[in-house]
Amino acid sequence: MYIGIDIGSTTAKIVLMDPRKNIIDKLIANVGYSSKQVATAIYREILEKNNLKEADIKNVVSCGYGRESIDFAKKAISEIICHAKGVHFLINDVSTVIDIGGQDSKVIVLNDSGNVVNFVMNDKCAAGTGRFLDVMAKALMCDIGEFGNFALQSKKPANISSICTVFAESEVISLVAKSEDRANIIAGLCESIAKRIASMYKRVGGKPKVVLTGGVAKNIGVLKVLENQINSPIATHELSSFTGALGACLIARQT
Repeated sequence: MYIGIDIGSTTAKIVLMDPRKNIIDKLIANVGYSSKQVATAIYREILEKNNLKEADIKNVVSCGYGRESIDFAKKAISEIICHAKGVHFLINDVSTVIDIGGQDSKVIVLNDSGNVVNFVMNDKCAAGTGRFLDVMAKALMCDIGEFGNFALQSKKPANISSICTVFAESEVISLVAKSEDRANIIAGLCESIAKRIASMYKRVGGKPKVVLTGGVAKNIGVLKVLENQINSPIATHELSSFTGALGACLIARQT
């Protein structure tokens, strides 16, 4: 058995795979104060759930922000490589991966073999990330899971001019004070994040077929606007949140 673990800024994901590349189990958990602590907890949980001992695991590979803190992993790999391998395993004709995580976003261009050709990453600012949407959801007193449906109801998306999360939040509060329709505000926010990602996509030379991963892949509002921005359909997968851990698991199997 092989394990891949992705310790992101907000969630930790783990995938268990057998030698035939069958995904046996997967878990996701919120990351608290200690990346090491949550990683150890989900590692023990997945072993217990599947009646396995540590001796049954041939290899463990980690990726993500907290990858170096995982002392039971035999190797730590860049999440760029892991996301590429994970998505290519699920959708083998993918050319571009757009991953929107909690604290960063990345656009990765792949060749036909699923290897990374080029990538660009936004990790210096919360704009264009899941964190951006979380902050706005709190400002609008709206569940983040409802964002996509609200966006689709909008008839006239609000103009959110700032790309800074702090300033954009001020704009949202101002729009709320002016009684702007919440659906229009949310649609405007989806457009704002999509424009930033589309700029990264064009800068790195993105091309179809495009796959969106990360928690924001579940947001239909962002997905639809982003499709229009890059003029290309965007695919998702039910395992979109696990592609980093899955790629790490595939690497664990190879090494």
